[in-house]
Amino acid sequence: MREGQTPGHGPYVALKRHVRAVSAPGEAVFMWSDKDVTAVRGAGAEALVALLDGSRTLPELLREAAAAMPADEAGRVVRCLAEANLVGYRHGAPRPGPVGADCRSAEAYWDRAGLDGGVAEDKVRGTAVALIGVGDVDGEAARAACDASGISAVGADADAAFALVLCEDYLAPELASVEARLRAEGRPWLLASPFAPEPWTGPVFEPGADAACWSCLAHRLREHRRGELSVRQSLGLDGSAVRPAPSLAAVRSVGLHGAVLETAKWLAGLRCPEQRAVCVLDSLTLRTTHHPVRRRPQCASCGDPSLVAERTRRPVVPVSRPKAEGSGSNDRALSAEQMLARHGHLVGPVAGIVTDVRPMAGLPEGLHAYDSGHNLALRGHSPAGVRRVLRARSSGKGVTAAEARASALCEAVERYCAARQGDELTVTDSLTGLGEDAVHPNACQLFHERQYADRDRWNASHTAFHHVSAPFDPDRPTEWTPVWSLTGHTRRLLPTSTLYFDCAPGGSADGLWADSNGNAAGSSLEDAVVQGFLELVERDAVALWWYNRLRQPGLDLDAFDEPWLTGLRDGLARTGRQVWALDLTSDLGIPVVVAASRCADGTVPHTVYGFGAHFDPRLALRRALTEMIQMLPPAASGTTPCAPEQPHLLPDPGQSARTPGSWPYRRNDDLLADVEDIRSLVAAHGMELLVLDQTRPDVGIPVVKVLVPGLRPFYARFAPGRLYEVPVRLGHLGRPTPYGQLNAVPLLL
Repeated sequence: MREGQTPGHGPYVALKRHVRAVSAPGEAVFMWSDKDVTAVRGAGAEALVALLDGSRTLPELLREAAAAMPADEAGRVVRCLAEANLVGYRHGAPRPGPVGADCRSAEAYWDRAGLDGGVAEDKVRGTAVALIGVGDVDGEAARAACDASGISAVGADADAAFALVLCEDYLAPELASVEARLRAEGRPWLLASPFAPEPWTGPVFEPGADAACWSCLAHRLREHRRGELSVRQSLGLDGSAVRPAPSLAAVRSVGLHGAVLETAKWLAGLRCPEQRAVCVLDSLTLRTTHHPVRRRPQCASCGDPSLVAERTRRPVVPVSRPKAEGSGSNDRALSAEQMLARHGHLVGPVAGIVTDVRPMAGLPEGLHAYDSGHNLALRGHSPAGVRRVLRARSSGKGVTAAEARASALCEAVERYCAARQGDELTVTDSLTGLGEDAVHPNACQLFHERQYADRDRWNASHTAFHHVSAPFDPDRPTEWTPVWSLTGHTRRLLPTSTLYFDCAPGGSADGLWADSNGNAAGSSLEDAVVQGFLELVERDAVALWWYNRLRQPGLDLDAFDEPWLTGLRDGLARTGRQVWALDLTSDLGIPVVVAASRCADGTVPHTVYGFGAHFDPRLALRRALTEMIQMLPPAASGTTPCAPEQPHLLPDPGQSARTPGSWPYRRNDDLLADVEDIRSLVAAHGMELLVLDQTRPDVGIPVVKVLVPGLRPFYARFAPGRLYEVPVRLGHLGRPTPYGQLNAVPLLL
């Protein structure tokens, strides 16, 4: 301290502690840091740098440097050095007495980080940290690591401004009570799993801040560990399953000191976006990845758990939504590239909704389908159910890689949103008690009375997709959820179990369950409504064709020729596959296509197929063909069965092949116009268009479930109605197919 300097005043201008100045007389003063060398040239440079010893305020520095360098020039040099993080302010008086090497090194580290090193190190050493262990963690090693970094670690119940929580597993049940206590006390805390094979560190949870909490992160992790949790449930295990822990002492040490480092950085006052992420260390490659943890607005711990119910209460009101330009948009509000750019953050192995989106293996070159992980709508509560969960996947299709990636993301999100999470709007009553507002579930599920009578035998010999539910009791109270009628402009009610995939062991109390019919994600709500309805049209037409074994005309693929179609056909031909398509359009008039493929040499006689529906027949064909491509890898691996040979899979030789001109088509430029056309079409056929907005606040991608009671799903459901009437009305059959003569082979899924 200079003579006459008042202790504690400042701030003082000084070289950062991680910088060393070396003078070359007559040349320059060289500023050395661990990263670079900066030269300060000019008359008076050496005198100016000599004054940067931390004993002068900026005005004092400029005044004393004036003899060697003009004040404006000196100010410019100091400013440039500060911008290069070589010069900064020090607050308060220098430390009295000798300073140890460890302290000097720590102060230099904080200076290098852009802080005042002395002040930062005082905060680290002067702030108590509650050390909390959850599970089998080495508390002594953790305390020693804190001591080595100058952190004062105290007991879990001590009064400390910050907490370091070490755990075996980020889903340890005890963490719920730890979070609740620290939240109530308003204490920020860092979560870490340092002793794992891949150490995890972070995030820092700040109670009261607009940031995620542990419950937000735990919700994501449970979704990703669906298989493990399902196995645990089926085996009756409590808590986390025992997981292998391959590791080395060095790995555990790195993980522990990494957690202590993050604690020190927080105490020192360093703030950065990475502190709201989980940092994962790959101990084999030493690569680290950061996975941002985003707040779930509907989180019961840190958000508003009524958001989903409030959305359901509101009417569904479509608005004008212009379609994106170009054929690649598939008549949607955003292109595939725009969807990926806007919602790509939903993909991530730790905190994403979707763990990964990757190309499906085994496709011919130039063809595109992507896998997006486990089917987020499925739960397994028995060994057989667990096997089903582990096998089931979400995936997507498209002519381009971007289309297929966006499709895979949307399918995973669609299933995530349609899975029951506990915050859905429900009312409990009986069908009889609710009166006209309620829709009998039979109108949507469409099982025949003879199927109910034979359900035990049928269910024992068919996959879960084709199981027959228990008969619905109209006088028994059950949970109902509102849906909005776009045709009647009113609220209707359907059993919640038919609208959301149930996660509870044993299924719903009413014996019903939801299927994926009409579920859709889109780039806007209007887009999702259109896609959900087109899926209903597609599956209705498929059911009419399949279960009545209707012979349908083929499509002249040459007449539809486009570059993408030529490439697709060439790719299949190179693998020895032939491809064809049939027109399944029903009385609704919207083009519906099935595309099919098999080996041309007959070595694999089974047929792989895909379906598509769209107002534009070219897009209907495009969707059918890309869905068929999507089915090739699972069919080759045996995880998805192929269709046995049946005559109705082949084009009817007695009917002329369809061309794009076989359907009247006028393109709308706005999705609202498509919705209005759909509403008019449904009303003209004496049916009702129902929509449930299933969009989750933490997702952002609009998701809906569209229902039109009476339209057939493509599952084996044989109630009276369109299945028997429409083929006769269209002239495909002279009389309805008797129940006992319907196709006994369910559509394979």
